[in-house]
Amino acid sequence: MDSGHRDDLRADCASCFGLCCVALPFARSADFAADKPAGQPCANLRQDFRCGIHVRLRDSGYQGCTVFDCFGAGQKVSQITFGGTDWRQAPETARSMFAVFPVMRQLHELLRYVTEALGLPSARPVHKELRRALARIDALSRGSAESIAALDVNALRGEVNGLLLRASELARAHVPGRRKNHRAADLMGARLAGADLRGASLRGALLVAADLGGADLRDADLIGADLRDADLGGADLTGALFVTQSQLDAARGDAATRVPAGLRRPAHW
Repeated sequence: MDSGHRDDLRADCASCFGLCCVALPFARSADFAADKPAGQPCANLRQDFRCGIHVRLRDSGYQGCTVFDCFGAGQKVSQITFGGTDWRQAPETARSMFAVFPVMRQLHELLRYVTEALGLPSARPVHKELRRALARIDALSRGSAESIAALDVNALRGEVNGLLLRASELARAHVPGRRKNHRAADLMGARLAGADLRGASLRGALLVAADLGGADLRDADLIGADLRDADLGGADLTGALFVTQSQLDAARGDAATRVPAGLRRPAHW
């Protein structure tokens, strides 16, 4: 299955003003080597908006940066919403730009999921509604900085999630047998090696450090699942629904792991 990825929903850091390195906060932890408040540039951000330690982020204690994905929101805020004028050239735009970026990221994440759902032939009964949702979200993402910052994204996510759930159920209906439901389950550290999870719902499941080695995850719904440090060695994710690159980047896998179409095998695997 082609997951329907679009180039404009992939991060293009060269066209962004380093927004994820400035607008977002992070706390010193296993994912970040230092504290940084929202709106303050990371100490590793260079004048050209590139990361000074990009090639050694993991070794420098910034693993969290390696698994972040803005879904193309950074370049849209930089080049469309603010017309290519960066926050250093025009400091008066900084506060607004940094407020818009997290909202735009959520809009682009929704665009990514809806686009994938539209690529599911079995979800045809909801394609018309999905196309309307796609057009609406896209229009919202092209509004003014003020209109974007004022959006009730949680309400929008709630509306769109209903459509995505219906698309998921239609797409997984062909899987034989009783499909497991682990929606929002706490499976942190769970021993699921070799488990039959084909067509399962793992929506929002906590799978941190779970052992999924050799598990059958074909056609499983993994939207919002937390796969940090999960072992996917030898697992089969063929046709898995709503998997993002950042989820794979946060997990551990190997050469035998089968990843969904449109996604790449992380270099650290």
